[in-house]
Amino acid sequence: MTVQDVQSFAAGQWIAPDSSARDIHSAITGKLIARAGNSALDVDAMLDFARNVGGPTLRAMTFHDRAKMLKALTMHLGQNKQQLYDLSFATGATQKDHLIDIDGGVGTMFVFASKGRREMPDAHVYLDGDVEQLSRSGSFLGQHICTPLQGVAVHINAFNFPVWGMLEKLAPTLLAGVPAIVKPATSTCYVTELCVRIMLDSGILPDGALQLVSGGLGDMLDNLTAQDVVGFTGSAQTALALRSAPHILENSIRFVAEQDSLNASVLGPDAVAGTPEFDLFIKEVTREMTTKAGQKCTAIRRIFARRGSVPDVIEALKASLGKTTIGDPRDEKTRMGALVSSGQKQDVLEKAAMIGQEAERVFGNPDDFEVIGDDAQNGAFVPPMLFHCDAPDSAERIHDVEAFGPVSTVMPYEDVDHAVKLVNLGQGSLVASVITRDGDVARQMALGAGAFHGRLYFNNRDSMKESTGHGSPLPHMVHGGPGRAGGGEELGGVRGVMHYMQRTAIQGSPNILSAIGGKWVPGAQEINHDDHPFTRSFHQLNIGETFKTKSRSISVADIEKFAEFTGDTFYAHMDDAAAKRNPFFPGRVAHGYLLLSFAAGLFVQPDEGPVLANTGLDNLRFMKPVEAGDAIKVRLSVKHKTPRNEEYGEVRWHVTLTNQDDELVAEYDLLTMNSYKTR
Repeated sequence: MTVQDVQSFAAGQWIAPDSSARDIHSAITGKLIARAGNSALDVDAMLDFARNVGGPTLRAMTFHDRAKMLKALTMHLGQNKQQLYDLSFATGATQKDHLIDIDGGVGTMFVFASKGRREMPDAHVYLDGDVEQLSRSGSFLGQHICTPLQGVAVHINAFNFPVWGMLEKLAPTLLAGVPAIVKPATSTCYVTELCVRIMLDSGILPDGALQLVSGGLGDMLDNLTAQDVVGFTGSAQTALALRSAPHILENSIRFVAEQDSLNASVLGPDAVAGTPEFDLFIKEVTREMTTKAGQKCTAIRRIFARRGSVPDVIEALKASLGKTTIGDPRDEKTRMGALVSSGQKQDVLEKAAMIGQEAERVFGNPDDFEVIGDDAQNGAFVPPMLFHCDAPDSAERIHDVEAFGPVSTVMPYEDVDHAVKLVNLGQGSLVASVITRDGDVARQMALGAGAFHGRLYFNNRDSMKESTGHGSPLPHMVHGGPGRAGGGEELGGVRGVMHYMQRTAIQGSPNILSAIGGKWVPGAQEINHDDHPFTRSFHQLNIGETFKTKSRSISVADIEKFAEFTGDTFYAHMDDAAAKRNPFFPGRVAHGYLLLSFAAGLFVQPDEGPVLANTGLDNLRFMKPVEAGDAIKVRLSVKHKTPRNEEYGEVRWHVTLTNQDDELVAEYDLLTMNSYKTR
């Protein structure tokens, strides 16, 4: 069998391993399959290449440019998934496991590409929050902005997800405009190397945007600056050693950690045997114990059920786990593959023995189980191992020791408060799940356990058909947790992008804030044009371009006709005496929606033109009532523009309604889709 030399990609070149390389063995057969590592990598050249070649090119792109780049990468990886599937079997993963790692990674990148186009501007500055008025008249304002860090992100990833683990960090990093140096775990780095090759060979990424270290990082972390970021996934012990290094601390280098944790699942007191929730609970626990052979940072390590339900849970889990066929993941009959290496197998068995000092093993004998596959007898296989601890309050190792494999412990709780206490003994986890249909139980768990967990997953018969599972971090939601789990938050949509950007408070006049943010701020200079703005295409419109309408008077007949037509006969519009008894109204007033309708009649240009559709209103506020006899006029200003596809873009208009005394009556943002072409 040919032994693969797993290469690094450094400063634009592929570099083979040297004499310091480590051997990598197949998880299935134990045979030598690859070597990785090069102690002579020029880390200074790699950092320089990222900072001075990759960084400037990425920062010159807008968020939308980078989102399009991510989408193109997603499509290219999707077309080459089979290569990754074929290679990943050697890690011990089954085809279903590949779908989590490879398809999950590609899907995560696609979500960030979509969010970059939908939730971030086609610009270089991301506006964080609303404008703050810092002076009486509004001539001095404040705004928080986010801009890309001018360094490099060093991603240190775990062995269990060689594709997803890389892409879930890489997507928000590139979207932020920061280059990355990826360092996968050596035991599965051959899969990551292939994925990196596929991306680099596509020609989609600019030079310097992505580099790969197959093996050790050397002294790279000692050469980072305050503009750099370390993203880490792995053990709490390794994270502590890295993040507490003097150079990291002295330079306040960002360190985002996602560590191991003793995740838990709670069977609600209402979810007794025979209910759909009980069956769901057994299915979820079985899946989390056996997927990736339990080698998931989100896997269920502790199982809690009300004391009276514990025997039923144990018997049901034994029956479910007993259906798990173990062996060569390439065999279609296999439902659970191997641990990643013989070293990992030894570690899991040692940790299981420690748990066994406080709990009874009720299923899974590591010395007597069947393995499918003629060549699999020397592989890193273990059976699912289920333990039972009847006294969880006095246990210590069960709430502290993680066997990173198919090992979990069933424990009883007395009531919901007790369940909260036990779940929190893990001192911080990535996820805890609660299977219940009782809203009060869910609320009690959320209030009591929320502070200890990065994610709380609730499921029952109402959501189980569409739920994604206890162990599935989604790119839309944060992935991380407090305490033992590392204190970090990855993913979470645009929140994940912020790890690679600097939030800066800017202060100045409306004109200055508009110039920096690319978004018109009320009070900034207005631009007047002879043509109606609705006759001008998306690209012809300028930020700050303003249209002012003539006035329209409001009569009693208008109010009564609107009430009759809409059916809105609220007393403030129909009864003057009743309206005067309301502290908000001087007497009978016009409907708020009448004002919006009249406003549209004042500013809309009726002919066919570049405005394709009105897609909604944001931030609508009514400031002052309008009585019969009052007159309103409208000011319409182009606030922001966002391209949406190849044909049209979204225009956000700032709309104000004022009365005959120039007092502000209403204010809102109008959204329209405008063609790139005039009509």
